[in-house]
Amino acid sequence: MTASDFIVARDNLEACKTIATGLPAIDALPQDALLVRVERFAFTANNITYAVMGDELKYWQIFPAPEGFGNIPVWGFGEVIASKHPNVPVGERLFGYFPMATHLVIEATDVSKRGLRDGAAHRQGVAPVYNAYARVGGDPAYTGRQGDYQALLRPLFMLSFLVDDFLAENDDFGARAVLLSSASSKTAFGLAHLLHTRGRKVIGLTSSGNTGFVTSLGCYDEVVTYDRVTSLPSDAPVAFVDMAGNSELRTTLHRHFGDQMKCSVRVGLTHRATEPDEGALPGAKPRWFFAPDHIRKRAKEWGPGGIEQRLGAAWAGFAPMLERCLTVIESRGPEAVRQVYLDALQGRIPPEQGHMLSLLG
Repeated sequence: MTASDFIVARDNLEACKTIATGLPAIDALPQDALLVRVERFAFTANNITYAVMGDELKYWQIFPAPEGFGNIPVWGFGEVIASKHPNVPVGERLFGYFPMATHLVIEATDVSKRGLRDGAAHRQGVAPVYNAYARVGGDPAYTGRQGDYQALLRPLFMLSFLVDDFLAENDDFGARAVLLSSASSKTAFGLAHLLHTRGRKVIGLTSSGNTGFVTSLGCYDEVVTYDRVTSLPSDAPVAFVDMAGNSELRTTLHRHFGDQMKCSVRVGLTHRATEPDEGALPGAKPRWFFAPDHIRKRAKEWGPGGIEQRLGAAWAGFAPMLERCLTVIESRGPEAVRQVYLDALQGRIPPEQGHMLSLLG
């Protein structure tokens, strides 16, 4: 039995290809292993961040690839087509982290009615959330278009939720307004929705071509194009959540607001234009927000199920806006996957589009 994997060169993300890989025979699967067919997966700008940060944040080790190449992790759905685990039947539908591939072998552990984990040794050095799979067969929240929304936005909304919780816990560092770069990105407008819901002023920073879309979302109090950021009043305290990762923009904002820049958090790299050494900037020192650290903190403080309960309530308030602001586009086959990947890498995907892909023909 053969499978297909879509891989990218780790030192040149534009170099990509689909390769054939071997799969073990069903009777040769290890004890408790599952052979899963990857049915469909979401691809967003966030997956480009995974690739850019592949070495630093260990994303490349999750799904091994040939020397010099990487397999970008994606969120999606798979069907168990062979099982060596007594409590996981063939036909079980799973939602979680998959490779850009047609198949995955999972070493099932911690199996419960609601989910399981991949216990493969090479996957244990990353945050536990990346090894967890929900058993979603028959769950209407994970079927049809609602399932697409889960794959496209639930993992990103989790990050939005955690950043909002971090800011709220610190009373927004005294800021009167929160600035979000790459305001059209899915993580940004999820965060904007949460900030807006709790009464914070939210200013979206975006390119001129995305202004109409960002304004239409209804969760930004003000939308400003990148070439006009210095027109913002600089006499009131602000917080900056950087989804873009553009050094020039970050430097401009810090110098414009000076000591009024009370918090500067780096979350994404949608623009992939960060200098390795920016030097000191006025105002709060920019820092990375590392979601797994905040998850561990809140899991300890809120107890079992605490994060999931709060996230579920927040998602319930966010999901209704997706039908009016997001168009889901489905594509199948290696060439379609390659094209969407390259379009995302070059920033050519309109913000109102969400792409669900499959390497299966």
